[in-house]
Amino acid sequence: MGVRADRWIERMAREEGMIEPFESSQIGGTSISYGVSSYGYDFRISRHFKLLPEGRGPLDPKRISSDDFTSEDGDSCLIPPGSFLLARSLEYFRIPRGVLTLCTGKSTYARCGVLVNVTPFEPEWEGYATISISNTGPRPVRIYAGEGIGQLVFIKAEEECRVSYADRKGKYQAQKEITTSRVEEES
Repeated sequence: MGVRADRWIERMAREEGMIEPFESSQIGGTSISYGVSSYGYDFRISRHFKLLPEGRGPLDPKRISSDDFTSEDGDSCLIPPGSFLLARSLEYFRIPRGVLTLCTGKSTYARCGVLVNVTPFEPEWEGYATISISNTGPRPVRIYAGEGIGQLVFIKAEEECRVSYADRKGKYQAQKEITTSRVEEES
């Protein structure tokens, strides 16, 4: 297994549509950086957020309803202390069959107590990523749409899997919006 370098990431984005839109250099300056890095891709979040209002009952991952979250659009969003929100990546991803991705949060946000949780992108998964962003600190933290939120690392497998995410028709395949948890009902 090996981590894929910037040249491979750029080639796959341009020739195979692995990341759209794709930024071929690291963009920073006054924004939180995004784009290709030496061994990864710093992805952004869109302007769409799902917030968890206070004072409601417990969340049940097997029975999430549209009433559990409120939606907000904007150039930025505040995460209350000890809470989280869901966001959607700005980029659409198409992961090759022999590749798995792992994600870490951006250090800029980590230094404010913000944790980014994205599950691995499995072989042949595609879609916009739904991202959980938690504020572990005692003060609200502002996050910014259109700027970096996490870094993907692409790992090439030694051999291709027998069954990919697309083969098993995974429940989050080709998602277009922020998607809350989906647990299949027993029949």
